[in-house]
Amino acid sequence: MTGRWEFWIDRGGTFTDVVGRRPDGRLVTGKLLSHRPGSTEDAAVAGIRAMLGIAPGAPVPAERIAVVKMGTTVATNALLERTGEPTVLVTTEGFRDALRIAYQNRPRIFDRRIVLPEALYERVIEVPERVDARGTVVRPPETDAVRAELARAYEDGLRSAAVVLLHGYRYAEHEKAVAALAKEAGFPQVSCSYEVSPLMKLVPRGDTTVVDAYLSPILNRYVAEVARQLPGVRLMFMQSNGGLREAAHFRGKDAVLSGPAGGVVGMARSSAEAGDGYDRVIGFDMGGTSTDVSHYAGSFERIFGNEVAGVRMRAPMMNIHTVAAGGGSVLHFDGRRYRVGPDSAGAVPGPACYRRGGPLTVTDANVMLGRVQPAHFPAVFGPDGDQPLDDATVRERFVRLAEETAEATGDRRGPEEVAAGFLDIAVLNMANAVKKISVQRGYDVTRYALTSFGGAGGQHACAVADALGIGTVVVPPLAGVLSAYGIGVADATAMREQAVEVEIDPESDATDLEGVHGVCDRLAARTRRELLDEGVPEGSVTTRGRVMLRYAGTDSAIGVALETPREMAAAFVRAHRARYGFTMDKPLIAEAVSVEAVGAAGGSAGHEVPTGERAGKLLPVATVRMFAQGRWQDTDLFSRDDLRPGDILTGPAIVAEDDATTVLDPGWQARAGERGHLLLTRARPRSGGPAVGTDADPVMLEVFNSLFMAIAEQMGVRLESTAHSVNIKERLDFSCALFDHEGSLIANAPHIPVHLGSMGSPSRRCSGGGAARTGSCGRAMCTRSTTRTTAVRTCRTSPSSPPSSTTPARSCCSWWPRAATTPRSAASPRARCPPSAAPSRRRASSSTTGCWYGTAGCARTRHATCSPPGRTRPGRRTPTSRTCGHRSPPTRRASANCAR
Repeated sequence: MTGRWEFWIDRGGTFTDVVGRRPDGRLVTGKLLSHRPGSTEDAAVAGIRAMLGIAPGAPVPAERIAVVKMGTTVATNALLERTGEPTVLVTTEGFRDALRIAYQNRPRIFDRRIVLPEALYERVIEVPERVDARGTVVRPPETDAVRAELARAYEDGLRSAAVVLLHGYRYAEHEKAVAALAKEAGFPQVSCSYEVSPLMKLVPRGDTTVVDAYLSPILNRYVAEVARQLPGVRLMFMQSNGGLREAAHFRGKDAVLSGPAGGVVGMARSSAEAGDGYDRVIGFDMGGTSTDVSHYAGSFERIFGNEVAGVRMRAPMMNIHTVAAGGGSVLHFDGRRYRVGPDSAGAVPGPACYRRGGPLTVTDANVMLGRVQPAHFPAVFGPDGDQPLDDATVRERFVRLAEETAEATGDRRGPEEVAAGFLDIAVLNMANAVKKISVQRGYDVTRYALTSFGGAGGQHACAVADALGIGTVVVPPLAGVLSAYGIGVADATAMREQAVEVEIDPESDATDLEGVHGVCDRLAARTRRELLDEGVPEGSVTTRGRVMLRYAGTDSAIGVALETPREMAAAFVRAHRARYGFTMDKPLIAEAVSVEAVGAAGGSAGHEVPTGERAGKLLPVATVRMFAQGRWQDTDLFSRDDLRPGDILTGPAIVAEDDATTVLDPGWQARAGERGHLLLTRARPRSGGPAVGTDADPVMLEVFNSLFMAIAEQMGVRLESTAHSVNIKERLDFSCALFDHEGSLIANAPHIPVHLGSMGSPSRRCSGGGAARTGSCGRAMCTRSTTRTTAVRTCRTSPSSPPSSTTPARSCCSWWPRAATTPRSAASPRARCPPSAAPSRRRASSSTTGCWYGTAGCARTRHATCSPPGRTRPGRRTPTSRTCGHRSPPTRRASANCAR
């Protein structure tokens, strides 16, 4: 111990959480409002004063504090409210609107009146200059005109400049020259793209640079104000990538996920200390407005591109997915089905139970079902903040909603069933969010534990785990302030990236890649020096490099450790197959190098666990009524402070604590861990869900709508991530949808709507309309026109025989093996075409997906390649034949020997 205090603080938009580590190593916690009427003191400083016992206005003694580590939403709030620094964008002549046009994709596809997001920059200055893609100067910059424009912008009140020149990451001298002119004009903040994001692609590089210029001045002013109130105290801030930096090096682009990143670190460290330790966990952080989910499998999962508050940026940050399903999410009934969110009741007026006239929310549903007990919840509600939760109003509102449902749909259910239905929908929304950061990326969540934290996480953790097939839930001892705890135990880090664009030869045994290792060494030396300059002990600093690999022609890069070419290629192939289900026979491109220097923080801080003997066995504080499994049940309610290591609880049960409530559903069991964790496990198999009939059900309508939408959206993510065409991977010019066997639309993802009117036609054609024949349920069909290739998955209850070898070509193609006489399993449709059916060696037109095709020109779906009989392309699976056609003359029969 240092003999001095440490303070770990998560300053959120509503509350500020403070964890203090005393000189003896014990932890104390506090929570206060981030904005207090009548006070000019920052909430973080006020929390420090309260723990040290210092009166307001008195100086804070720096000698008693070793370090203050903070995460803040200042940058995020500035993005949301558009209150950043007025910024001028300086870019290459002729590209003033490049960032505004961006990728031309529409965020709200069905809006006829398109409203573009508000730009962060207020003015654009064009620089007469040009550098080509190889970094060769085509036209030197004409500085006189730029100098005058910058001076004029400064006179008009602009104080921040973002310099983004074409191919600036290849040749930085032009950006350096413009930056010098901006500083000469008086701009205190100048962000250059070659420093902020030295990677390919003008739009993400430019967006990130503008974000940095827009947010850094706001962040710098906040840091300076905290430093003024804590003179002489060492300040460190949490970055979006999960590492700490000294206040002087904290930049705007690295601050947008500062608080949530602390939650991921806290989740990982706390889970490792639970029981025998969990190194595969899903983070489940449920708050009042939204739920954040994250994935951890022994190392932090970072992404290098994200959209926050409608603003695109490319910077290393924790892979955190947010869904609008929090305790304050509003419950809706539109006359046919129930919906949860996305709007939130907020803190004012808040849920209906807050006694301020708010709408029904997820929190109210928990109150209605007895999962939250007003008698065991702080009495801080009402106009004067001294009344308990209002369960009477909640019940009255749900009774009224049940009557409205019965009148509109004929579905007669009690108010408890209405509330339970809304919770089912909320749970499904949160489970779908988890799938986006796990299943969608090739991870089997059934092998993971779910770590639940946040104020509302414990109320739904068992239900979310059931929806995902997860059998273990970890509830940390500081679940209500886990983000602040994570900030305290995080390492100091510095990260740098740089584009390289080098082809990797997987067959090479070389241990060195010319250029790649050189870049890595330079970045490692730079990041290491940054940490040493911040006072991190040299012996604790380590560096690790990663290479972002992708297939030539695609944009989906996957990070692998910097090793030999063969080892990197093997790691990439494994990751690509796990994520997308296939591999390609294409060259590998090393797109960029990322290096991280880490200054280890040492062992994590322990939490004091009550270990004293108890006078007798564990007894519940009360026995309450809770609605579970369709009926009211007597449920024991325990205080978490009464638990001792080894205590066992059996559901249904409720565990209450100062800042959180954990609900143990029937069939679950909880054990108190040695370090204060609650370890929840499913004690008996989950019973089957209720039978679904054909009558309109407002709950199941929304449940199936969410499931079908999730399927369509995941189809789109796969297509976007693996596409070659710029129209597909950037403009998102495609549509994914689900149809029934009659071709009627069931659900569509938010893609281009113009396709939806015609997508039902090929579905009807392939599912049995006309002369086309289909297979058993789930068999794949495809059609081709001169403008597109459409893949259709049929769902027929009775199979029909496959087309014979003499069947005339039609508008559908079936993936049955030609050699088979009956349909084979969809999982293994492999058989060779006879030699007589060899395809012609012609290339498909640009309107298809780049496949070989046979004499009748039937196109395969993406990533398929046809080959002559008996031959396959290297790295491909066994070829599969299929009968195809598109209204060819009856004398011509199309067939192809394709590797699938």
